[in-house]
Amino acid sequence: MCCVQPKENHMTELELIIDFHKNSERQGPGSFEETIKAINFIKLPKDRKLRIADIGCGSGGQTITLAQNLNGQITAVDLFPEFLDELNKKSKKLGLTDKIITLKNSMDDLPFNNQEFDIIWAEGAIYNIGFEKGVKIWKEYLKSGGFLALSEITWITNSRPCEIEEFWKLEYPEIDTASTKIRILEENDFTLEGYFNISQKSWITNYYKPMEARFEEFLKRNNNSKLAQKVVDDHKAEIDLYKKYSNYYSYGFYIARKN
Repeated sequence: MCCVQPKENHMTELELIIDFHKNSERQGPGSFEETIKAINFIKLPKDRKLRIADIGCGSGGQTITLAQNLNGQITAVDLFPEFLDELNKKSKKLGLTDKIITLKNSMDDLPFNNQEFDIIWAEGAIYNIGFEKGVKIWKEYLKSGGFLALSEITWITNSRPCEIEEFWKLEYPEIDTASTKIRILEENDFTLEGYFNISQKSWITNYYKPMEARFEEFLKRNNNSKLAQKVVDDHKAEIDLYKKYSNYYSYGFYIARKN
């Protein structure tokens, strides 16, 4: 009598990461309150409909907040259709389909026109192409007087322990202090209108605790494969590093106006 072998999981590591994150509200640290705080730095006429691009929107936690709190049409862009499917479901459920259009596209090759948008938004996403490159490319899509709102991994002290310095230099060589990021914005014809660091609550309560709650079901769903376990172990290591070194880095939220 032969036994039934468990079905093998042939997903790549990237596919597993997408599977792990697609049902989460956010794919990075952040909160409703901090999206609203960033919105409040933006001073644009309220009597006309704004054109907004949310680049690297993920499953759209912040996209929904933008749609509910700004008078505008939002083009929500992400490379992965799994995330856009989740956003479309939320948008339909909340009656926001007239305000949110989703677009599957790479953020470094966008089909936008020069000066098409009043606001370009990107929470925890610009690192995919790098802060300076993103600012240089995306500014062309902004109208004069338009706003760029970005959250970006940022050192919040001038010196750090070697362990966390080496980790982030390997993960994202463009990590730097806010002063360096602000200089890049100014060199690209932006004026800083606001800056703040997102709270530790946004990391732990809003991002890492929900992540930890998904580990067991994710592993079960993927037959406890070695690659799925690696995804979990990598995320656990990231959480441990943040808990150990949270006084040295955060996401900085940069809100800047194009001159």
